[in-house]
Amino acid sequence: MAEIDTPAPAQDVQAVAGAGLVGTLDGVPVRLGRPGFVDPAALNTDVTRLQTAGATVVVVEQDGTPIGVLAVRDELRGEAADTVAALRKLGVSVAMLTGDNPRTAQALAAAAGITAVHADLRPQDKADLIGRLRRGSGGIAMVGDGINDAPALATADVGIAMGAMGTDVAIETADVALMGEDLRHLPQLLGHARRARWIMLQNVGLSMLIIGALIPLAAVGVLGLATVVFIHELAEVVVIANAVRAARTVALPPATAATQTPASEPAKQAVLAAATPPPRRARGRPVRARC
Repeated sequence: MAEIDTPAPAQDVQAVAGAGLVGTLDGVPVRLGRPGFVDPAALNTDVTRLQTAGATVVVVEQDGTPIGVLAVRDELRGEAADTVAALRKLGVSVAMLTGDNPRTAQALAAAAGITAVHADLRPQDKADLIGRLRRGSGGIAMVGDGINDAPALATADVGIAMGAMGTDVAIETADVALMGEDLRHLPQLLGHARRARWIMLQNVGLSMLIIGALIPLAAVGVLGLATVVFIHELAEVVVIANAVRAARTVALPPATAATQTPASEPAKQAVLAAATPPPRRARGRPVRARC
């Protein structure tokens, strides 16, 4: 094989958020980015063909002339469809927000079971869309892992970062970081939180009921002091025993066979519209839940 020269490094490289990269190579200006940022011109047919196949296309331009296109795609995570289905069972509406082109986004959404798709969005577009979606729902949770997700994570009522595969910016911006790699930890965590809240309400209601009954019975002399104390302590044992149930978790079942449909950026970005308003967001550093 012929010896391949080591390519010279590019100079003055700058990242354009949500678009691509610009720089110079041997003194010649070069750009690399999405078709909306770099005009593919004569390569438009190839761009359309690759996008229809479900790939994210990057156009390379040198001195104002497109010289090639790159097709990038990941494999859809095997648990993605299971995660979407589990969230729907919990009463959560799922939508996809992505910077990918509509063809790629629709291909991925169909494989994951998502019907609401918002494609070709820049980082600020995602944040603006989150603001509009908030007005028509009980609350919005944004799930993401990239730099482009940070504005939307900050805008949502609850920002959730996939910590094991997320960028530092996304993790620091989010309210919650799931440190596991399995996407099914998200519905598992939501279901566990709802169950714990229900148990807490049970304990509060039981305690108020018992105290509300003991005070008047003791005041009119129906129950003696010893009896009141005994019933009160017994109720505390019942409440504690009931609270212990909140610590029980159910292990995730094995994921179904991995889907072979090609995917790209939106595989890890979704917006969740909750049926009920979420709790007020806590200020400070994000809470990291290890699953």
